[in-house]
Amino acid sequence: MPAIVLVGAQWGDEGKGKATDLLGGRVDYVVRYQGGNNAGHTVVIGDKKFALHLLPSGILTPEVVPVIGNGVVIDAGVLFQEIDGLEAQGVDTSRLVISANAHLITSYHVTLDKVTERFLGKSKIGTTGRGIGPTYADKISRLGLRVQDLFDEKILREKIEGSLMSKNQVLVKVFNRRAISVDEVAEELLGYAERLRPYVADTALLLNNALDQNKVVLLEGGQGTLLDVDHGTYPFVTSSNPTSGGACAGSGIGPTKISGVIGILKAYTTRVGSGPFPTELLDEDGERLRTIGGERGVTTGRARRCGWFDAPIARYATRINGLTDIFLTKLDVLTGFDQIPVCVAYDIDGTRSEELPMTQTEFHHAKPIYEMMPGWTEDISGAQTLEDLPANARNYVKFLEDISGTQISAIGVGQDRNATIALHDLIR
Repeated sequence: MPAIVLVGAQWGDEGKGKATDLLGGRVDYVVRYQGGNNAGHTVVIGDKKFALHLLPSGILTPEVVPVIGNGVVIDAGVLFQEIDGLEAQGVDTSRLVISANAHLITSYHVTLDKVTERFLGKSKIGTTGRGIGPTYADKISRLGLRVQDLFDEKILREKIEGSLMSKNQVLVKVFNRRAISVDEVAEELLGYAERLRPYVADTALLLNNALDQNKVVLLEGGQGTLLDVDHGTYPFVTSSNPTSGGACAGSGIGPTKISGVIGILKAYTTRVGSGPFPTELLDEDGERLRTIGGERGVTTGRARRCGWFDAPIARYATRINGLTDIFLTKLDVLTGFDQIPVCVAYDIDGTRSEELPMTQTEFHHAKPIYEMMPGWTEDISGAQTLEDLPANARNYVKFLEDISGTQISAIGVGQDRNATIALHDLIR
């Protein structure tokens, strides 16, 4: 059975957690393949709301094996806080499997992340300050610590010492901070070793064996397409590849085993942090979207920047990820608007462009060109079929489908896991 990839098709926060959870009853494994606790999913089940930061959203479905893949960076303290919080709410987390090759976030990664961002001043990236970037930098520099290193104290200490040789120079001489000792880092990390050990496995082998046994594997990214370090709005991006190509590298599953790529798109657009955002609304409409949509980061609590739907971004995400389906979320948030603008192209210094600009400079200069769609006032939160939607809502969905270039296979019309209209089967 081939694997399915679920990706955010904007700047993240599109509702991937709900989509993953919706599919959870029909899949056997849910794999987080990149990112760390700088991302988050909110899943509502009945009167309970679950905020997931590091764990795959499949953790909430008893029949599913949730997997943290090798492409993820793990803060062990945050991981166990999240596990303990879910256990306190009655969620069984014993099924969790963690890759031995996943890299570890340490206290010095967090410290470096925060002081570097502060040092940048007005040029700051908008990092969450959770050590994600420095951990990925160490991974690429071959100075990283992996989960498997916790089970060999000698190797762990050697790697910490090698990493701190240069980092302490920077902390002391550039940022006027105290040096960090090998012992304090080692003792903290070793304190997690025995509790972590039962979860650790060769996840690439596990997942490939599962596929050979006709199991369904769902791979979920932690952020969105435009935060991809290669294909996003660089440098205002994350430090990994949340696009569909990253699913293979971050899980150990080969590309020939991927059968479908589902892109999650909000019915409008949001982003957190710095960087260009052509359709951003700095008025009452933006505040209205933020309030009705509950647009605050699950992990950071930061207010999200809000704007209208951006078709060039949707087309770009379709192309970069090879989308086979779109899951449109939060359509209900647009209820009550008399008219709903849709950005169909950009004006870049007097030239119309229907695609994302090639350069950072052009993207900063891009001004949205809108087409207006009539809105609706009817409550759509109880809609179960497309026909249950008012005509203007149906027309809006059809317009987005046509202009995005990919079929819309599901529509989110409310927070609850059941508030979804299914149009086409996402598992095929």
